Amino acid sequence: MDMNAFSLKGKIAWITGASYGIGFAIAEAYAAAGATIVFNDINQELVDKGLKSYAEKGIDAKGYVCDVTNEEAVQALVKQIEQEVGVIDILVNNAGIIRRIPMIEMSAAEFRKVIDVDLNAPFIVAKAVIPSMIAKGHGKIINICSMMSELGRETVSAYAAAKGGLKMLTRNICSEYGEHNIQCNGIGPGYIATPQTAPLREKQPDGSRHPFDQFIIAKTPAARWGTPEDLQGPAVFLASDASNFVNGHILYVDGGILAYIGKQP
Repeated sequence: MDMNAFSLKGKIAWITGASYGIGFAIAEAYAAAGATIVFNDINQELVDKGLKSYAEKGIDAKGYVCDVTNEEAVQALVKQIEQEVGVIDILVNNAGIIRRIPMIEMSAAEFRKVIDVDLNAPFIVAKAVIPSMIAKGHGKIINICSMMSELGRETVSAYAAAKGGLKMLTRNICSEYGEHNIQCNGIGPGYIATPQTAPLREKQPDGSRHPFDQFIIAKTPAARWGTPEDLQGPAVFLASDASNFVNGHILYVDGGILAYIGKQP
């Protein structure tokens, strides 16, 4: 096998919401594989934070302010990226939000906001890059899905609805544009140790695990939380020529949770 198939040398990768966290880890891996990194975030403060973090890693990333729920802004940014950097070869729809609110306490406006960021935005961004990918003759679109693309859980009705829809959008992009040598796949992270989830992993005053931490460890055959680095290999694979016949697939990187019924009480 030609291991150069995993190289991203010469490719331009746009990762949305990649100032930190999972998006940043994926961008870091892409840079190591040879790609030019472009990212956006919702405001200049986050973009500046991201640029500083990339510079500290020796990565010459290009950062832009853009609200990915705004179709006109996204279309304008794609044109700007094409003029300043080049045609986008790889898109990672990573930007997302979650609102943990019981369904009967959640307003329709709150529900719509999650759907807008987690489902409508990937549609808007993918729609903006696909024409140039068709013209270029290839493209990779990777949607950051979730275990909630398959499972429900209390307080995440909007998130689960959005991520389930994103799974089907992934499959439909594959169905519509696979003939143009565009591969659209998803990554479904499990529970990942990030600054956002740190409070759920803090030791209790008596030295015991946080109850949610105990729950996740018990439900995960790997018996640990994932790390952003656990997503890097799968993300590089799905962005590279090594996955040219993989299309419409959701790769769950969850330590085995979706395969596991749980321990007997």
